[in-house]
Amino acid sequence: MALIVDGIWKTFPHRSHTQTVLRGVDMEVQPGELVALIGHSGCGKSTLLKAIGGLLPTDGGTITLDDVLIDGAGPDRAMVFQSYSLLPRLSLLNNVRFAVRAARPAWGTAVADAAAERYLTAVGLWEHKDKRPAHVSGGMQQRTAVARAFAVEPRALLLDEPFGALDALTRARLQTQLIDLWQSESDTEIVVMVTHGIDEAILLSDRIVVMGNAPGPSIVDVIPVDLPRPRDRVSVLDDPHFREVQARLLDLLMRDDPSEDEAA
Repeated sequence: MALIVDGIWKTFPHRSHTQTVLRGVDMEVQPGELVALIGHSGCGKSTLLKAIGGLLPTDGGTITLDDVLIDGAGPDRAMVFQSYSLLPRLSLLNNVRFAVRAARPAWGTAVADAAAERYLTAVGLWEHKDKRPAHVSGGMQQRTAVARAFAVEPRALLLDEPFGALDALTRARLQTQLIDLWQSESDTEIVVMVTHGIDEAILLSDRIVVMGNAPGPSIVDVIPVDLPRPRDRVSVLDDPHFREVQARLLDLLMRDDPSEDEAA
């Protein structure tokens, strides 16, 4: 069973023309994989992620998860955005509770509350559970958003630049925490992440999908990251494969059009 994106097209109308953002996108993510989407601004990374999440209809092609057609939002997929998207009047605990009860009504109150406690504890926020978002740091708000997503126990976790608004130290801590949660604490099997960070993509992912702007194909390269887990962020920087992938990404992303491959 896998997440399969098959021939996806997406256009947006403008006053004088129609802009085609996704152009025949084919992608497959297997259980146990974290796949990063990277590319220039406007290349369709977030559009593709929202389509996978069922938040945005497409104009052609299909997306399936475990052979089930995605045609709208569902509890088998959870998203974490760059903006924390917490409800300001609710405590951190009630933000997570509210999401779990809404996404999993069949669980009942006790099970939903246990899931909220489990994941707030896992991200180190249980002692702050009664605080409102405005009374905690941005990093704590994003940890709450991550806990909320995992607490729904989705099959696929979708991350739209989740660490982009955080300082470097907080970002590094959350990257580590995210991987630990995914691999040891949760039942979530598939992760798709949009990022602008080359090093972040290499550090976290198993494969990196490089996307390009129109009029070329949306996906211009898929680069495997063959680094063993767990990955130490200090020692991995000196790994020859890390440097090889980094150089390939820099080469692609520094071009005006990554689809113009010099030698291919």
